[in-house]
Amino acid sequence: MRGIGAALSGVIVVLLLRSTLLAGLAARGIVLDALVFATVFWGLRGGAAFGATFGFMIGLCADLDAAHSLGRHALGLSLIGYLVGRLSGTLVRDSVPTQLLLLIAATAVHQAWSIAFEMGGLLSWQEVLLRVVLGAFATGVTGAAILAFSKGWMSPRAVT
Repeated sequence: MRGIGAALSGVIVVLLLRSTLLAGLAARGIVLDALVFATVFWGLRGGAAFGATFGFMIGLCADLDAAHSLGRHALGLSLIGYLVGRLSGTLVRDSVPTQLLLLIAATAVHQAWSIAFEMGGLLSWQEVLLRVVLGAFATGVTGAAILAFSKGWMSPRAVT
């Protein structure tokens, strides 16, 4: 029950961040994909089923928040959550380089998936590629730094 409450709280916090602070940064060209960060976090923490469920839930809420077709984020994020959850059993989950690479790859896939619906044709492929690469690296570096900081902050300390 505690995991469900934490997941619901995470969905609310991520959607509020996405709608307020991160929307202002995106307007200036800095894309930090909080949806992917949260999905990768819960996929690493809970495995394939929990990652897919969380990705679907947060994606559906993001689709309801935005004014576009329903299910676009839900499908992409549920697949990302499932794949990251499946990989979490074979990778070193607490390794910062592993988290960085997972965040970069997942963000690039999600950004390319989202942009494919927004822009028609291949006339502006250079702009799309630049947006995907910059968003992936910005989210990857920021997300890995947050995970590394929180790991050190939340790790148990020896009482002396």
